[in-house]
Amino acid sequence: MRRELSKLRNERRVFTRNRPWERWILRAIRAGVVLLLFATIESPLLAQTQSVQGWPEVDAYLNLNSNVRLSFVAAATRENREGTSAEIGPNIDFYFKPLVKLKRITIFELDPSKSRLLTLRLGYRYMPETNGPTEHRGLIEATGRYPLVGGVLLSDRNRVDFRFIDGEFAWRYRNRISAERTISIRSHHFTPYLRAEAYYDGNVHKRSRTAESAGSIFPVGKRFELEPYFEHQNETGSAPNRQVNALGLVLSLYF
Repeated sequence: MRRELSKLRNERRVFTRNRPWERWILRAIRAGVVLLLFATIESPLLAQTQSVQGWPEVDAYLNLNSNVRLSFVAAATRENREGTSAEIGPNIDFYFKPLVKLKRITIFELDPSKSRLLTLRLGYRYMPETNGPTEHRGLIEATGRYPLVGGVLLSDRNRVDFRFIDGEFAWRYRNRISAERTISIRSHHFTPYLRAEAYYDGNVHKRSRTAESAGSIFPVGKRFELEPYFEHQNETGSAPNRQVNALGLVLSLYF
């Protein structure tokens, strides 16, 4: 096990020295902008029913050291009742000491945070006006991870959004539970998962949304991941309740 971990770390170091990460980050940002342009142009049928949407996303990660990394997110999201909008912004992640049991069940994962018992994140999101008001958002996240029997990884993400919408302040708490397990077929590995998330709106003091999703993460080489998923949302913040189904695709790049 130690030999495999050492080999994986060496391969990552060699790749980082030989490939300039600046070029790949620029490409990721450009790809994300193009995907967002297509995502925010909805067909007449989707605009009428608002029942099915497409959510592309590009995430780029850069490790500063073994305990800190930067990331940039460009995604399509749904934060208002009118339709899909863009979400763009950076994050900084802080890792705590890795857990041996987590390393064993995440040895084929490209995301190093999944081997850490606790991860903290500070971030900012800019959400330009498309179908609703422009929003500037700060966020704080704390994610705990726990190894279960059978190689299952359980994650508990707690997040607070500090939202400034057209100059007005609002806050929201989000709790997401995830369960995933890496499956190996010969030399191929992929990680299916199930997630459930609840949103609590601090301004109206009630639960405003729930979301359930299922998907899988597919590594592509040593630096890329593709993550197709399906998500169902139920909005209960205002009457009438509204339901949304979405097909998403995330491209993650690790440097």
